[in-house]
Amino acid sequence: MNTAEFDVIIAGAGVVGLAAARALGGAGLSVLAIESAAGIGTGISSRNSEVIHAGLYYPPASLKAELCRQGAEMLYRYCEARGVECKRLGKLVVAADPSQEAKLDAIARNARGSGVRDLVALDGAEARQLEPDLRCHCAILSPSTGIIDSHGLMLALQGDAEAQGVSFAFNARIEGGALEKGRVVLHIRDRASGESLSLRAKTFVNAAGLGATAIARAIEGFPSDAVPPFHLARGCYFALPGRAPFRRLIYPIPVAGGLGVHLTLDLAGQARFGPDVEWIEQESYEVDPRRADAFYAEIRRYWPDLAEGALLPAYAGIRPKISGPGEPAADFRIDGPQEHGAASVINLFGIESPGLTASLAIGELVRDRVRGML
Repeated sequence: MNTAEFDVIIAGAGVVGLAAARALGGAGLSVLAIESAAGIGTGISSRNSEVIHAGLYYPPASLKAELCRQGAEMLYRYCEARGVECKRLGKLVVAADPSQEAKLDAIARNARGSGVRDLVALDGAEARQLEPDLRCHCAILSPSTGIIDSHGLMLALQGDAEAQGVSFAFNARIEGGALEKGRVVLHIRDRASGESLSLRAKTFVNAAGLGATAIARAIEGFPSDAVPPFHLARGCYFALPGRAPFRRLIYPIPVAGGLGVHLTLDLAGQARFGPDVEWIEQESYEVDPRRADAFYAEIRRYWPDLAEGALLPAYAGIRPKISGPGEPAADFRIDGPQEHGAASVINLFGIESPGLTASLAIGELVRDRVRGML
């Protein structure tokens, strides 16, 4: 039986897989995007803060820093061109007391080293002029930070990809594969019917998010030492009913594993707090209401008027981490043959925040690497 062949098969139809599909479809290649869920963006792409980051926190010259900064500019242009809703609200990163001022200064220096040029240093009084309900010793304002309708973005990316001839297969689970004569053969099971089939690709782009490391390990002939360790870090969000106390996003000094319990706003102006960091063993999106207990103390460091019992459980997301508890945060890994030595495979590992912001830039980087392989 003949096995259908494509120039490129992409695993994953979250925001990064969709951005890659759009970029590759525009390159005149035959492209199939495979998604194990019933539709686009049902996993971690729909469980985040929907923030367009400016690139303050990531080491200069890292992929996170470079792709975040490039991706933010691309996202704003793309949203304007395609009518995707976004708002450039701005963000305040705050030092709650004098002991945190040095850490805030380090964030500002790091951001400037990464090419962020629009930060504004504020003392406590100046910050309160912008946000009267805020309490802090000092702050930095990031005017180019914003928020976006992530689902609207993904729908636009899917529409662009399909208009360029990209095909999508949903409810399609990759159960294994093999490297064969410069090709990748993938074994697929239809989750609805239970039927199995095999597909062949000149290049396989593994953008499966939480499933990326498992898929890489399931490809026969792929070097196991090229697959990093994998960790799950759940982050819970809690919603604040009623009027939002701030007009901008408010971020505390970062903590190990995340950016701290920050306040973000959705496009309707509703406030939510999170995410926290909880290392877990199995994928689960349950929000334990008791986790709010720790939120109150953190939030009151910059918003002391938060009323007891005001927070309601909202949702949880999971960061697909390739660095574990107590380890330095890992950079994005976009590994092709020059990194792992196996022809025909590009693996995207550890695409956590700022993956949404960087998505269009990641898509173009993947396209350029695929062109160099075909």
